[in-house]
Order: sequence, then structure tokens, then C-alpha cells
Amino acid sequence: MSTVKPIPDNYPRVSPYLFISGAAAAIDFYTSVLGAEQRGDRMLGPDGRIGHAELSIGDSVIMLADENPEIGVRSPKTVGGSPVLLSVYVADVDAVWAKAIAAGAVELRPLANQFYGDRTGTFEDPFGHRWSVASHVEDVPPAEMAARAKAVMGGN
Repeated sequence: MSTVKPIPDNYPRVSPYLFISGAAAAIDFYTSVLGAEQRGDRMLGPDGRIGHAELSIGDSVIMLADENPEIGVRSPKTVGGSPVLLSVYVADVDAVWAKAIAAGAVELRPLANQFYGDRTGTFEDPFGHRWSVASHVEDVPPAEMAARAKAVMGGN
């Protein structure tokens, strides 16, 4: 009987895998802006491109690699953008926001307090990936949440 775990320790069940033109620079951006920490060594290909690297942000894992068009691996910059939004909670969203913008991120949705109790904003990083960063600033009771959602969204 095998003792190998089908889900390895220290890996969440779902982890995004980002393909990036300039993965080394992206690692620097994510560590300085989002407080990510590199897990293990970068695996480099014979051409020097990053073939695989892992970062942790809290209890989450992000895997990433340099784009490799030769095998169909392309970054958002190459394909004209990304339909994916990565959402991350941080302790101080205002500080993270300032770092992101100073490091070349582009504001997509301004940082603001939201009806559901988060202060959040959305930016595109210099590599074409979209991020929603947030800090939870208010616990909203369910009845109040429903009333606020109705007021904001005009629903029933």
C-alpha cells in the first residue's frame, strides 16, 4: 500500500498557475507588493527561463512560469489580456495599493469601501494579470447585507 498522499501537505486544493512574460520580475513584484514568499527554488529551463516557481501568500499558493509560446504557453500580454481576476485579502489594503501603483500596476477599479464590508480595488499588474486586493473593514449582519445589496444592485 502506498503512503504517498494524493493531495500533498502544504498545498491548497486549488492554486492558480500564472504564465508571465518576465516571471523573475513578476516574482519581485509579488513579493514586494503582496508580501508573497518564494517556496523552494526556481526551476530554470536550459534557456534560462523560469519553468516553474511557487509563491505563498498566507495559506495560498501561486505557481508561475515564464511564457513559452513554443509549447502554447502564453502570458496575458501576449494574448491581449486575461479574463481571470485574482482576489487577495491583505492586512493593509491602502499600503498594498500604494505599492502596487508605485511599482507599475494600472488601476482598473479605484480603491473604495464596499457595501459588503471590504475596502477593495482592482489593478492590472505590469505582467497583465488582474488583482482585486481587499481588507475587511466592517462585519455586516445578513439583514443589513441584503438591504445594502438591494440598494446598490437594484434587485429584489
